[in-house]
Amino acid sequence: MSIRIIIDSTTDIPERVLHQVEVVPLTVSFGDEEYLDGIDLSRGDFYRKMEAGQILPKTSQPSPEAFAEVFQRIHEAGDEGVFISVASALSGTCQSAAIAAADYPEISVVDSRNVAVGTGILAEYALQLISRGITREELVQKLEKKREDICLIAMLDTLEYLKRGGRISKTAALAGGILNIKPVITVKEGEILILGKARGAKKANNLLVELAEKNGVDYSLPILLGYAGTSDELLQNYIHDSRKLWEGHVENLEYAQICSVVGTHAGPGAVAAAFFRTNQDAEAE
Repeated sequence: MSIRIIIDSTTDIPERVLHQVEVVPLTVSFGDEEYLDGIDLSRGDFYRKMEAGQILPKTSQPSPEAFAEVFQRIHEAGDEGVFISVASALSGTCQSAAIAAADYPEISVVDSRNVAVGTGILAEYALQLISRGITREELVQKLEKKREDICLIAMLDTLEYLKRGGRISKTAALAGGILNIKPVITVKEGEILILGKARGAKKANNLLVELAEKNGVDYSLPILLGYAGTSDELLQNYIHDSRKLWEGHVENLEYAQICSVVGTHAGPGAVAAAFFRTNQDAEAE
């Protein structure tokens, strides 16, 4: 009997471990067009459609039946499973999984209280624990404890998509565009919070570095960067500006294309970094 890790399509993980997890897709809608995230619509195609159109995409959670299909396969294989969910405060995905899991005692549901690369490093941490040998109950306990140490910080390239989503006013978005303001955000207890604003990408990158240094990076655990859009150019700029954080500590700095749910609100050009903090008092603030 083995323990299988299940994630939803809002979770960003490195390509090298993608084959080790089961992925349950959300639905992405552009007007009347609906796609299964990552199946009918790749992340590259998602951002190309987003950049080309005026319609703000919407996402919807998987049904309990979609989770039940995956849980049933695990049951029939005689295995156990742990589903690591996007924050329940951001999506009803966790609730759908919990409804389905009620019929499968060998399946546990863990709310990551995070999203995208933040949930991704928790999933990779789970895979590491499984490879060393652990029971499902012990795994759930460790994940629920370690999720408190996740630090996800991100820079947005534009305020346009926050405006379209109704998260900021048109006036604030206009002023931000004129002044080249780059907001820096985090996820805390499942809520997206603005940590600060910087004028220009260079200063925003420096702010990301300062926040990472303040929180402390646990280099012994998974670290993952992310970018939203069709190009990773801004991410590569961030990696260059933040090289003092990684050089001598991380041999292979991995990154992934950010999920559609975050991309919908952040917009193309967003850059994110996720790691486990060593300074638990910092809380990314």
